[in-house]
Amino acid sequence: MLPGFMSPTARGGVGTRNNCNVLLRELQQIWNEMGESEADKDWMLSEIERECLEVYQRKLDEAANAKANLHQSVVAKEAEFATLMASLGELNLHSPKEKRAITLREHLSSLHPLVEELKLKKEERVKEFADLKVQIDKITAEISGYGHHNGSLYSLNLEEQDLSLRKLNDYQTHLRGLQRQKSDRLQKILGFVNEVHSLCGVLGLDFVRTIGDVHPSLHGTSVEQSTNISDSTVEGLEKTITRLKLERKNRYQKLKDIVSTLSELWNLMGSTKEEKQKLSGIVSIFRASGTEILKSGALSTENIEQALEEVERLTNLKASRMKELVMKKRSELEDLCRKIHVLPDPNTAPEKSSALIDSGLVDPCELMANIEAQIIRIKDEALSRKEIMDKIERWLSVCDEENWLEEYNQDDNRYNAVRGAHTNLKRAERARITVTKIPVMVDSLISKTLAWEDEHKKLFHYDGVRLVSILEDYKLARQQKEHEKKRQRDQKKLQDLLMTEKEALYGSKPSPRRSSSFRKTNGYRPNGNGSMTPTPRRNSLGGATPELLTPRSYSGRQNGYFREIRKLSTAPLNFVAIAKEDTISFSSICGSEPESPPLGSS
Repeated sequence: MLPGFMSPTARGGVGTRNNCNVLLRELQQIWNEMGESEADKDWMLSEIERECLEVYQRKLDEAANAKANLHQSVVAKEAEFATLMASLGELNLHSPKEKRAITLREHLSSLHPLVEELKLKKEERVKEFADLKVQIDKITAEISGYGHHNGSLYSLNLEEQDLSLRKLNDYQTHLRGLQRQKSDRLQKILGFVNEVHSLCGVLGLDFVRTIGDVHPSLHGTSVEQSTNISDSTVEGLEKTITRLKLERKNRYQKLKDIVSTLSELWNLMGSTKEEKQKLSGIVSIFRASGTEILKSGALSTENIEQALEEVERLTNLKASRMKELVMKKRSELEDLCRKIHVLPDPNTAPEKSSALIDSGLVDPCELMANIEAQIIRIKDEALSRKEIMDKIERWLSVCDEENWLEEYNQDDNRYNAVRGAHTNLKRAERARITVTKIPVMVDSLISKTLAWEDEHKKLFHYDGVRLVSILEDYKLARQQKEHEKKRQRDQKKLQDLLMTEKEALYGSKPSPRRSSSFRKTNGYRPNGNGSMTPTPRRNSLGGATPELLTPRSYSGRQNGYFREIRKLSTAPLNFVAIAKEDTISFSSICGSEPESPPLGSS
C-alpha cells in the first residue's frame, strides 16, 4: 500500500483509514477483474500518489497564505490598540500578550474585545469633552453679560486631540470654577423668581405678566440661558415680592372668615366628600398658616367668590338638605346590601332616620357617619363573600336550566318538526348533563361556606337566612323528592303488572293510541339518563314531596325587602294529582273488579 495514499487516512483516524483501505481493495479488485497488468497497476498507483502530493502541496500553500494574512491582521490590530491607548493616555496595563505560546488566531481574538472596548471608551471620552466645552461656552457667555452664547461648539480633532484623563480633569476644574462664579450671582435671582412664581400661583395672578414687568428675560423657556442677573433685576424682584406678600395676607384673612362659616355649614349638614371636593383646596387653608399656603389659586379672587356663593347656597338649602343626604346615603347602603344579599342595619332604616332627624334627638352628622361606617364594612364583606356568591350564581343558573328541562320534558309537542325544536333538543341534552352536577355543586358550596364561617368566626347569611341551612334543606328535600319519584316508578310498574294480569284474564288489550295516552297522562317523563329530573319547585298544597327552596325562594319568604328578586321555581309538580290521574286512567281501561287489589296500595 502506498505511503502517500495512506498518510491522510493515518491522520484522519481509524474510521477514515478503514474507508481508504476498503476503497483501495475495491480498486485492486476491479483491476484484477479487468485483467490489468502489474505495470499498469504500479503506474496508476504512482499517479494516485502524485495527485495526493499535489493536493498536499496546494493545501500547504493555502495555509501559508492564510497565516500571512492572519499575521498582518494581528499587526494591524496591535497598531490600532497602541494608537487608542496613546490617545486615551493610558498605560499598557491590559496587554493581550501572555507568557504561554498562543496561536495567531487566539492572539487576534484576544485583541479584538480590547480594541472594541477602547473604541467605546474613546467615544464616551469625546462626548465628555464635548459636553464640558458646551457648558463652559454657555456659562462664559452668561457671565459676560450676553445672556446667550453664539452656539458655536468647539470642534475636537479626533486624530490630534489629547483625550487623556489629565486633560479631561483640566476641563472639569475650569468648568467648576465657572459654575461657582455663576452660582453666587444666579442663586439669589432664581430664589426670587421661584418665590414670585409661588406667590402668583397662590393668588391666582399671571406669573408671566408679573415677572415680565421686572425683566422680560425672567420667564424664558430655559431660565439658565435667559435670566438677566443684574442689580436692577434683583431690586425689582424684591419690590414685587413685598407687594405680593401684603396682598396674600389680606386675602388670607378674608377667606379664612368665609371658610369658617362654610365648615360649620358642612358639619351641620353632613356634606359628602364629593360635595366638598370642589372646595377642598379652600378648606385646606384652615390647616395651614398664611405663609405656608402653596396650592395654586388657593387665594385667588375666583376662589373667594366661589366660597361666598357656596356659603349662600348652603344657607338656603340647609333645612331640606339634611334629610335628603341621609336618605341618599342610606339608599347607597341598601344597594350594596342587595348586591351581596345581606340585610342592612335596621337601626338606620329610612323611617327611623327620618323620625330621628325630625325629632332632633340625633345629630345628622353622627347618623351620616354611622351609615358611612356601615358602607365601608359592607364593601369589605363583599370582597370576602365574592367567591361563594359566584358559586351560588352558578348553582342557581344550573337550577334554572333544570327548571327549563322539566318544562321541556312535559311538552308533548317537543319532538314535532317546528321552528327551534332541534335547538331545544340539543339544549335538553346539555341540560341533562349539567343537572347531574347539582349535588356536587351543593356539597362544594357547603364546604366553602363552612370554611368561610370558620375563618371569619361568624355565620354566612343569605338575605337573613344562614346559607348552610338553605343548602342542607335543599339536599334533604332533593333526597325526599328522589324517594317520592322512586315510589311513583314502583307504582307505575305495579299498574303495568295489573294491566298485564287483566289482559290475561279478559283478553282485552288497549289500543296503541290509548296505551300511549295512558303513559302520558301524568306529563312526567324521564330524562336521558333513565332517572326523573328533579326540579327546585315549590309543590302545591297537600303535595307528597317537600319544597326545593333555593336562596331565591328563601329571599322572597324571609325578607319582604327583597321580594323583587326572581324566584327559581315556577309551577309546582303535584305528585298526588299525578297518582289520581293514573288511577282514573287505569280504572277506565280495566273497569272495577272486586278481586283486583286497590290501586293506591304499594
